[in-house]
Amino acid sequence: MSRVETFCKTSALKKEYQEKLVTADEAVKIVKSGDQVHYGLFGGLVRELDKALARRTEELHDVKVCTTIWNYPEPPAILQADPKAEHFKYCSTHMSGLDRKMNKQGCCWFIPVQFRENPKFWAEDVGDIDVAMFQTGPMDRFGNFNFGPQLAEYWGILKRAKKVIVEVNPEQPTIHGVQNTINLSQIDLVVEAQPAPMPNIIAKDASEVEKKIATHIVERMESGSTLQLGIGGMPNYVGKMIAESDIRDLSVHTEMFVDAYVNLYKEGKITGNKNLDKGKMVFTFAMGSSEVYEFLDDNPLGYIAPVDYVNNIDVIGSNDKVVSINSCLQVDLFGQVNSESAGLQHIGGTGGQLDFVMGSYRSEGGKSFLCTPSTRKNKDGSVSSLICSTLPQGSIVSAPRSAVHYIVTEYGAVDLKGKSTYERAELLISIAHPDFREELEKDAEKMGIWKNSSKVQY
Repeated sequence: MSRVETFCKTSALKKEYQEKLVTADEAVKIVKSGDQVHYGLFGGLVRELDKALARRTEELHDVKVCTTIWNYPEPPAILQADPKAEHFKYCSTHMSGLDRKMNKQGCCWFIPVQFRENPKFWAEDVGDIDVAMFQTGPMDRFGNFNFGPQLAEYWGILKRAKKVIVEVNPEQPTIHGVQNTINLSQIDLVVEAQPAPMPNIIAKDASEVEKKIATHIVERMESGSTLQLGIGGMPNYVGKMIAESDIRDLSVHTEMFVDAYVNLYKEGKITGNKNLDKGKMVFTFAMGSSEVYEFLDDNPLGYIAPVDYVNNIDVIGSNDKVVSINSCLQVDLFGQVNSESAGLQHIGGTGGQLDFVMGSYRSEGGKSFLCTPSTRKNKDGSVSSLICSTLPQGSIVSAPRSAVHYIVTEYGAVDLKGKSTYERAELLISIAHPDFREELEKDAEKMGIWKNSSKVQY
């Protein structure tokens, strides 16, 4: 069911607002057993409504609650009240560390999706969303509530939402962009929450291995590039290296806006001189330190847009020299990339990784870098190669071999585009840890994808 298209008369805003204003406990009374509920996304997850719904645990059954990445330090109140998932089924289209912990405990389930398709997924494939709950900023004088630094698939959700509740957080930043507001006329109930800071994600400092990986990437970058970076120590170090380099005239088109972009802007590296949305830093959600939210708050240079635009492969490819930098967990000798699981153990979703792998290659002069350390230390103290002959049983192929461009470890970066299976195997072995290269060569020969007599020097 579509939300109301006509907005409230501004002269009637105060009256209508008061009519829709309720407490969190009153708002969640509209949730019934068997309902499907959405909690919002990323830093816009509802907190007081979650606690209120948890207080109804014993009277509700078979309620499905969906979200993306629980960003707060404590688990959702509904799972604290129902740790055996007897009343609530909690599902996520991506996973934080806390989501993974809850997944292991059997009370959180993963929804595999392609990020760019999420609006269509919610609008067409999951049935009605009985109650959609979103955190917003306060209403403006025109009756609009800003969704803040997370938009992604909100309007796909709203197309199927029977009821909409907003939880107003006065501390949520106001973000410029397109379709990032909802009008009072499109809302059923309003809950005024206590002011709460946005969840801060503080990236760890880059390790020595990550610094080497970053160096291999920056060596292959040039001025005039359009950047897509992930979160973490390595992307931040890439930003630091760019800031200290001669690379300039950069643009931003990224699914996630992170601290590295703030630093690059302050260093005068970002001009926004790209083909589409010129002068704007385009993203579909933001996560990072408080500095990210302060930078984006009421900043007309920031431009949030729905994910089916931001992650659209053709849109990405319309900008020149797109550089996409993402992490992965393992790569096999065919060039298949696993970014989601450790065997059968779920780690996270693919997000928009494949969107930007494909979009950056479509871009004139574009490059996609998928990065991993060459090894991992296991719990028993042993060491495993993350360049492996075949992916372990249960592993997820997040990026198929036909789409992969550059693979990077601390030992180098290799371009797999246009390479045969034996060339791929040899290139990947060349950036594996030296202790594993001989073993990988033997495996490749046994698999029939490489012969020592065909060895090529690069």
